[in-house]
Amino acid sequence: MKHLFNLLSWCACALPVLAQPTPPTPTSTSALSIETIMQDPRQWVGTSPSGVFWSDDSRTIYFTWHDARSADKALGDSLYKITLPAPGTAGRNAAIPAPVKVSIAERRLLPSADDRPIYNRARTLRLYEKYGDIFLLNRQTGPSGAQVRMLTSTVERESNPVFSGDEKAVIFTRAQNLFRLDLTTGFVEQLTNFDPAAKKPEAKQTDQESWLKKDQLALFDVLRLRKAKRDETERTTKAEQPHRPKTIGTDGRTVMNASLSPDGRLVTYNLMRSASSKSTIVPNFITESGFTEDLPARTKVGAPLAAVEFMVYDVRRDTALTISLASLPGITDKPDYLMPAAVTSGSATAAGRSTVAASEKTAKDTTTTRKGATTKPANRPVYVSMPVWAEGPTARYGVVSIRALDNKDRWLMLVDTESPTTMKLLDRQRDEAWVGGPGIGGAFSPGTLGWLDAQTIYYQSEADGYSHLYTQNVLTGQKTQLTKGRFEVQQVTLSADKRFFYLTTNERHPGEQHLYRLAVTSGRDGALQRTQLTTMTGANDVTLSPDESRMVIRYSASNKPWELYLLDGIKKKGTEPVAFGGSAIQLTQSTTASFQAYPWREPAVVTIQARDGQPIYARLYQPAANAAVKATGKAVVFVHGAGYLQNAHKWWSQYFREYMFHNLLVDKGYTVLDIDYRASAGYGRDWRTGIYRFMGGKDLTDHVDAAAWLVKNHGVDAKRIGIYGGSYGGFITLMAMFTTPDVFKAGAALRPVTDWAAYNHGYTSNILNEPYADTLAYRRSSPIYHAAGLKGHLLICHGMVDVNVHFQDAVRLAQRLIELKKENWELAAYPVEDHGFVEPTSWMDEYKRILKLFDERL
Repeated sequence: MKHLFNLLSWCACALPVLAQPTPPTPTSTSALSIETIMQDPRQWVGTSPSGVFWSDDSRTIYFTWHDARSADKALGDSLYKITLPAPGTAGRNAAIPAPVKVSIAERRLLPSADDRPIYNRARTLRLYEKYGDIFLLNRQTGPSGAQVRMLTSTVERESNPVFSGDEKAVIFTRAQNLFRLDLTTGFVEQLTNFDPAAKKPEAKQTDQESWLKKDQLALFDVLRLRKAKRDETERTTKAEQPHRPKTIGTDGRTVMNASLSPDGRLVTYNLMRSASSKSTIVPNFITESGFTEDLPARTKVGAPLAAVEFMVYDVRRDTALTISLASLPGITDKPDYLMPAAVTSGSATAAGRSTVAASEKTAKDTTTTRKGATTKPANRPVYVSMPVWAEGPTARYGVVSIRALDNKDRWLMLVDTESPTTMKLLDRQRDEAWVGGPGIGGAFSPGTLGWLDAQTIYYQSEADGYSHLYTQNVLTGQKTQLTKGRFEVQQVTLSADKRFFYLTTNERHPGEQHLYRLAVTSGRDGALQRTQLTTMTGANDVTLSPDESRMVIRYSASNKPWELYLLDGIKKKGTEPVAFGGSAIQLTQSTTASFQAYPWREPAVVTIQARDGQPIYARLYQPAANAAVKATGKAVVFVHGAGYLQNAHKWWSQYFREYMFHNLLVDKGYTVLDIDYRASAGYGRDWRTGIYRFMGGKDLTDHVDAAAWLVKNHGVDAKRIGIYGGSYGGFITLMAMFTTPDVFKAGAALRPVTDWAAYNHGYTSNILNEPYADTLAYRRSSPIYHAAGLKGHLLICHGMVDVNVHFQDAVRLAQRLIELKKENWELAAYPVEDHGFVEPTSWMDEYKRILKLFDERL
């Protein structure tokens, strides 16, 4: 038994790596090696551009990059720019200059790449935050430093700038409070005064106390005179002083998401009290100090969560009010698994999801009888997002997204400044597994949500099983589904004139992403009016220029890393939108000559029928029939991580090291398969929730079915199949080796979850509920309870400073295997690595062990 779990073993495995010479560079005829493919990717593969954004005059493209062809030896990536020729006669055919590095002086005044543009309604001005200060950019005169006005420069951080409803001022947050800065005078006015030290105001006087006070004043002249003088002094003093906002006590709670309505009548905010939850720690042994240092980490699933209240401050009435959410339809509904007729199969069908409008369902007033007492069911706790307000100085409506903490419900509710304590239900999405999918949002995020006009909103919902785009009139309730079909709308952008949506979808193929334009007025299902704007096969991650006349496409194919491409539009006559056509122009070349020398394979994207009839999409790598290296009958199945992620697609994988490793395996005669198992992204709600209450159920049988498909169709020996993966992929590898030991002869579980009760709350509770409430789900889903089934050879690799899946997971499983007297396993620990490895030597060591495992055992 090789327990690489002691200091001597760690040293022994480290020394050969440190002594490695410079990794060789493969040519089109030479074989790959672990040293080559696991070296520093900046020096070997190159650095793809990321973080793309435009200047506000639509002339300059900014992006983060490292030019592998330059002499720049910077250790990190830098900001680059390409300034395009002016549109017009010379513009489209003029040569496009090479990327140049952006100076520090220019960077200082640029918005950040991840900033959501905040424009005034005429789109002549733009707000942004940088370094904790607020800037105003005049878009009519360009983005140069002279045209940027710095509005604040303070030690305290200012954030969340927006234009006031009348656009004469900027509203921003400082130290949890809202402020108003007049754009003409620069005058700053504080709008709220939240005081963490102050408690809620005392309760009103009782009838008895009120009567006694009046009686005293009626009886005694001296009391009556003193009160009159005191009241007069207070009135005079108040009249002399400038207006100050009312002090609102928060009783030690944190103020979140404060927002002023466009009409200035209402401030909405959340008050959060942190829960007293025990957090985990991760010991760090390799430190500069020479001492072991504890890294603070997360809580575990099921720990108490923060309590949040949704509040409004009525500016006119000078009153703060708690908004009761007790009337939310279904607020007391329990999930099906807690009901007597609970379904425990983990199946995901249309019955598990629903959308409920205000006219279709009202809150239930059910009661529970226990020992003769009648009690009303408790309201489920919820989180409320910041309102998305309609535009205009007199706009009175906003929409909030409310999420149940158990994530079974999402409500969209209308806030009206005329009656702030009464919200109207617009849409309810219920899912007995968990609410999710592209554009749906999270705890305090509304996801895709905006206004088309003063009465119409747009949003995304999985109501029909796929995330699609909807519009709704907030007054009449009239709802229109703009997209429909067995595909997902993955990103939504509204055009500046609000006439079109720009949609990224996978409707052409689950493994492709393209940009489409859809008229807002297209009506139900909008298929005929949807225009495809990108054509390159793979993924097209588009950033439109502010004037929507050009697009930068961050594009990749399955065997080509990401590069930037430019596609110019042609302005049509009249009010017709810009037409995009022709070939996109490549702007960057990021890969090195060494990387380009190898003929990287384009894996075939295939479909495999699962045992329940569902199609499984997969990437297949196999030796060519006429290649020098023939298929050997050996096969390896790779399991992607992250749970909700897609990897069987036609673009460059985020698992690029694994992709290169798969090419190496094929060079050695292996067949490699990489599937999008149940719960992978890109395939709709039922696929997403197919693991509800049983991780290691359908997601594992999908891999077993894929292995059988390899044997039946591709000459693979059923006794020579291995499996490996990291994170969730490591978890599936363990479940495969423990619960289907006759299918996979060898497995490498990298940074695996071994017990879901030890993982975080946000991810785990959605799928398995809470460990003390749904013990069945955790028992059948956690590998540590199934370790007795191990037959084949198992390699476990784990970083010791992993703050995501803690090293404790591997240690606990090691002890379990020791007590079970298993001898066909080993554990390799990596003292300086977190969840995602960084050091090339760690990658090399890990993949040498994986390759050795498969070469020896398959």
